[in-house]
Amino acid sequence: MAEIFLFLLGRLQMKTLQWLRCYLVTHFMSLLQPETTLSHEMSGLNWKPFVYGGLASIVAEFGTFPVDLTKTRLQVQGQAIDARFKEIKYKGMFHALFRIYKEEGILALYSGIAPAILRQASYGTIKIGIYQSLKRLFVDRLEDETLLINMICGVVSGVISSTIANPMDVLKIRMQAQGSLFQGGMIGSFIDIYQQEGTRGLWRGVVPTAQRAAIVVGVELPVYDITKKHLIMSGLLGDTIFTHFVSSFSCGLAGALASNPVDVVRTRMMNQRAIVGNMELYKGTLDGLLKTWKSEGFFALYKGFWPNWLRLGPWNIIFFITYEQLKRLTF
Repeated sequence: MAEIFLFLLGRLQMKTLQWLRCYLVTHFMSLLQPETTLSHEMSGLNWKPFVYGGLASIVAEFGTFPVDLTKTRLQVQGQAIDARFKEIKYKGMFHALFRIYKEEGILALYSGIAPAILRQASYGTIKIGIYQSLKRLFVDRLEDETLLINMICGVVSGVISSTIANPMDVLKIRMQAQGSLFQGGMIGSFIDIYQQEGTRGLWRGVVPTAQRAAIVVGVELPVYDITKKHLIMSGLLGDTIFTHFVSSFSCGLAGALASNPVDVVRTRMMNQRAIVGNMELYKGTLDGLLKTWKSEGFFALYKGFWPNWLRLGPWNIIFFITYEQLKRLTF
């Protein structure tokens, strides 16, 4: 399986390099033709959303990571069917932050930052790049965008990008949940997961991850774009940082409300370790939702909501303001 995966990865890299070479030649030739129209430029494939999306995602991830860590700790605790995380150690986000800092040190607040940054470098790049490219297939102008078109583009880009980046997400979740108890570095841990659990272990929880990404991206990006569109077209606000702030705040709240139940199950599925001869605690998203609801109550599906929102809110604000400023660069 590993040999097949490496072969396919090599073929993918070869095709990507061929496409990139052809695109760079085409783009360079287009620079020599100043008469190119805006609509033609908009309809063509553009590399900037990919690069800017990845850079802005890394900045936002680093700035909000401690909050994301507390969300993970809150979501995995209190599992009646998993003795390792049965204890309720944290009463809330701030209590978790102070207790982790006191008991494990300040560096523990950034447990899993390496795979998280690597994940955003791939997930954020692909997500924004595909989303913006798909939109250009349907419309060329901001005023022609609709909620339905943006939602479809968001769902597709979310599923593709999250599936590709899933191994980094698995490692990040485990490092966050176990903190100072986690053994080994990032590369060694990848190898250990593969040796102990196989390729399936690296893509553990990929279904709820893709489902969550479809919900989050399918809600957040359309809400941001539509809010921004109406604020600009209504004449109330221009294309300013304040407009970007209001739009990103709104989409962060919408994304947190829509995705939290699936996010709880996704976190728990990624954190569970398959052992030969034992049954998995959660067999799938629906099974995880029902078991969590039955054993811990409905509101267990919204464990970690406040840090989830308080992360998604600032994350989206940092991301979109950074992204919008990068879009204004000229070179």
